[in-house]
Amino acid sequence: MHPLSTAAESATAPFAEFAQPLVPTRTTLLTADPTAADPVTAKRAELRHYFHQTSELYDRLFALIRDDASYYERHEPLRHPLIFYFAHPAVFYVNKLTAGRLIPARIDPVLEAMMAVGVDEMSWDDLNTAHYDWPSVTTVRRYRAAVRQLVDGFIQSMPLELPIGWNSPAWVILMGIEHERIHLETSSVIMRQMPLDDLRRGAELSAEERRLWGTCPDRGRPPANDWVAVGPRTIHLGKRGDDHTYGWDNEYGVEEATLPGFRAGRRLVSNAEYLEFVADGGYREERWWTEEGRGWLHYTRAEHPRFWLRQGAGYRQRNLLDETELPLDWPVEVNCLEAQAYCAWLADRTGENVLLPTEAHWQALRELVPGDQPTWPRAPGNINLEHFASSCPVDAFPQGEFCDIVGNVWQWTRTPIMPFKGFEVHPLYDDFSVPTFDGRHNLMKGGSWISTGNEALASARYAFRRHFFQHAGFRTIIEEPGNEAATAGARLYETDQLVTQYLDFHYWDAASGSGMAAPLGVPNFPRACVEATMPWVPADRRRRCLDVGCAVGRSAFEFARHFEHVDAIDFSARFIQSGVRLQQGDEVLYEIPVEGELTVSRGVALDRIGLAADGAKVLFMQGDACNLKAIFTDYDLVFAGNLIDRLYDPGLFLAEIHRRILPGGLLVITSPYTWLEEYTPPAKWIGGRREHGEPLSTRAGLARALADTFALVHVQDVPFVIRETARKHQHTIAEMTVWRRGDG
Repeated sequence: MHPLSTAAESATAPFAEFAQPLVPTRTTLLTADPTAADPVTAKRAELRHYFHQTSELYDRLFALIRDDASYYERHEPLRHPLIFYFAHPAVFYVNKLTAGRLIPARIDPVLEAMMAVGVDEMSWDDLNTAHYDWPSVTTVRRYRAAVRQLVDGFIQSMPLELPIGWNSPAWVILMGIEHERIHLETSSVIMRQMPLDDLRRGAELSAEERRLWGTCPDRGRPPANDWVAVGPRTIHLGKRGDDHTYGWDNEYGVEEATLPGFRAGRRLVSNAEYLEFVADGGYREERWWTEEGRGWLHYTRAEHPRFWLRQGAGYRQRNLLDETELPLDWPVEVNCLEAQAYCAWLADRTGENVLLPTEAHWQALRELVPGDQPTWPRAPGNINLEHFASSCPVDAFPQGEFCDIVGNVWQWTRTPIMPFKGFEVHPLYDDFSVPTFDGRHNLMKGGSWISTGNEALASARYAFRRHFFQHAGFRTIIEEPGNEAATAGARLYETDQLVTQYLDFHYWDAASGSGMAAPLGVPNFPRACVEATMPWVPADRRRRCLDVGCAVGRSAFEFARHFEHVDAIDFSARFIQSGVRLQQGDEVLYEIPVEGELTVSRGVALDRIGLAADGAKVLFMQGDACNLKAIFTDYDLVFAGNLIDRLYDPGLFLAEIHRRILPGGLLVITSPYTWLEEYTPPAKWIGGRREHGEPLSTRAGLARALADTFALVHVQDVPFVIRETARKHQHTIAEMTVWRRGDG
């Protein structure tokens, strides 16, 4: 099912030079080495080393799995089996290089569609294992080796200017490297939930492996955890655009926070401290838990932290490769909901206003730790895999008056992640941060023992849902009542300019009440498209619909009035997120420009336009129209609204789409045929160009591409208007073509 060249199996052989040392990691700087005789050649070599070191380290982690069958077990119900995570980072390179039009062809389109998305429990991530015919472990090993060869060659031949910028091909390589290092950590969390017998350990490991994956041998009773006063200060958050290290999009921007004085725990909360909460009935006393926490508690029936194992009257702790008697002086590892409950319990017990820190509080402490990962002679804490492959005592790494500001375990904050002012989405990875800007993902700071690369930098911003587990613990702070720093409220404004424009384009009749006139008298485009389509769909052919390129979802919701089920797919997580929030009953708030700096606020909700009743029929999924997953099939209708001239390979889409449609089913395409090189290479335009000196229209190109499997049954114009300001609109006419698939 997943053919690959067998020669790729030995692809790692030429890269033996990069096998050592695997640690420590030093993040590649974006700038030139001033001491290098040839800075560009030196930077290529540095990038190659960083790439191969990353790939090798990832392979070494997965080499701990004893039996291939373990790759297919669902050890963590909120995540895919490990076979997905073994393949996903390699697939990421190919998908991003393809999206950026930096490589000419894919390696394995089937695997690259299957392993593209599904790493969090977002509504558009498909975590249903039944949908997947997973490849063999051998196939994935071969694929990883083939990708390693591909990327190595790309690094050596790509254009390279220094410093490396946002739009550089080298940025895409760094994106892939840092992405794989994230999954080095998340995969290790899943492995901590595997049966120990499924992992190689002890005498089965080489001396080198024991050094790399060894558990900290130190344990005892922790000293009392006092609170240390920190004076008032102004904190500057956000990463500068000219910073010398790679950053994810959410790190950039400008924010300033003024902090009153506070007190912070000298050390992370230890297992011994948290054990008092457990022994005091903390998991049975609902008053300590937030409403969200109570829901999680009722669902999971949790009685103690995930990595604790009850043994008689006491507990043991599961580490990566062993179980030990609960190390009382190690940091407790919990999710954010458990950390919040502990703070409420401790506040009641002490009479103090005990809270989790905000991002700004952590940053205030981080400024007390000199340097950063690229310049550390040795990591000042249990981080970067430089010390142990587990936590260690909470007093083992003093950093000024505190311990473990950096390292040991991630530290939960009470700050839901939101973008800084000036936030921009990287066009090749718009689903890294945007899906987390929902008020449900809290920031973690500081890094854990296995945090390497970008994760180990002071500027790193990672967020997880509050019930998720990582190698994460927490520090407590005390603030004067009333000084609690503001966090994101329940009503979140959509700020992405393109998304707000599409929200208005799709939902203008919901924006300011039922009395609003149509822009320039032109009917709502998604609704008009559905109304024009449905007369061509027989009443007995209205079971399944695919809306590919669904954007913010209006056409999908409109089709749900008529079909039993609608799959709505878009490449952009930014768009899908709005559709999902509307589907969940939220009101999506946004602002549109009036003139100059003046804006007007609008709100969208499905119940105001009569679409809420059928909204549950829609399943939003992220996907590439030119490389759809195999599960998207057997449709009575596929609708591609204003999509064809925005694809990187429209001919490939047209050649494959008949496989998704039942015989006699319909393909409906709308487009203004606005071909632009920024979206589609001119050689792949299916129309709007000359061929052999003669003009080729897009309609003629469509007819030629679809001739073998479809017959054209209807053509009509559908106008639409996109609002730019109160007095400036784009008035465009799309052509709708309706094609019926033959019975063959």
